Amino acid sequence: MSTVAAGFERARGIVPRPRGVWGFVLRRVLLGLLTLFLVSIVVFAATQTLPGDAARAFLGRNATPESLATLRKQLHLNEPVVSQYLHWLGGIFRGDLGNSLTGSQQPVTSVIGARIENSGVLMLIAAVISVPLSIALGAIAARRRDGVFDHTTSIVLLALAALPEFVTAILLVVLLGTSLFHFLPPVSLIPPGGHPWNYPKELVLPVIALVFAVTPYIARIMRASMIEVLESDYVEMARLKGLREQTVLWRHALPNGIAPAIQVIALNLAYLAGGIVVVEFVFAYPGIGRAFVGAVHNRDLPTVQALGILIAAAYVFLNVAADVATILVSPRLRTSLK
Repeated sequence: MSTVAAGFERARGIVPRPRGVWGFVLRRVLLGLLTLFLVSIVVFAATQTLPGDAARAFLGRNATPESLATLRKQLHLNEPVVSQYLHWLGGIFRGDLGNSLTGSQQPVTSVIGARIENSGVLMLIAAVISVPLSIALGAIAARRRDGVFDHTTSIVLLALAALPEFVTAILLVVLLGTSLFHFLPPVSLIPPGGHPWNYPKELVLPVIALVFAVTPYIARIMRASMIEVLESDYVEMARLKGLREQTVLWRHALPNGIAPAIQVIALNLAYLAGGIVVVEFVFAYPGIGRAFVGAVHNRDLPTVQALGILIAAAYVFLNVAADVATILVSPRLRTSLK
């Protein structure tokens, strides 16, 4: 079949779209890019609808017309909205996010670079601890359904899920950082230019707060999924073959039971990317959350836009990764795509 004929038949719908695992991955990546493009429009539009004049808010009431005109030209505020968006979008593709409107007007990448590193380390440590812990708790609770371990973990997880993050963080500060047991620093101050891994004691309390925030949801959905899988026919067949219960649980039940939990894991990790503001505020941790609040307060539009699209990209990436991982770890779903 010639190239022209193949293209004609594909346009008419005769040639089917790509199938299989790789076709699914391609479709999810393209859909993620489309979602990120639409989110970029929302982020830009939201910053444009902020009340007041960004140039005057930055320069103050005593600004001269010449300085206002110069700053508006620098921020492209004197151009149509569509031109401003296209210029900003082109800067993202070039890696140029503009200059911050605070301090010495450094590039936004320099201003938020250290903050991204600090928050990234905090989120990575919390994820490495909470995800395996949640999966293990949910699987063991399902295996020992209606037992002492199951009831105890259910009560503890429900209590942790009911507590807001700032309450958990404040309790940790009171218990471990101030009055009762002064084991750890109550605030996580990392000096400018310092790396968070050089201050392990300052990371302990924020990490515990984040682990307590995400573990209950993942563990409970994992328990519910594993209970359904453990009652399935193929798991019963594995038991009838004489396999050890540990082998049945971790090798046969877990790969299928973990699929629904992956979506919850992705949502909670995405929450860590956008909802880390409260924890960073309580512990005075210099991350993207505090940077976002400060940029909004100072009307630093380039920084607000950069952090907004960064958090949105984290959400989109984690959701696409969760969809792909669900297919890869679940034999039944992989078979359905063939």
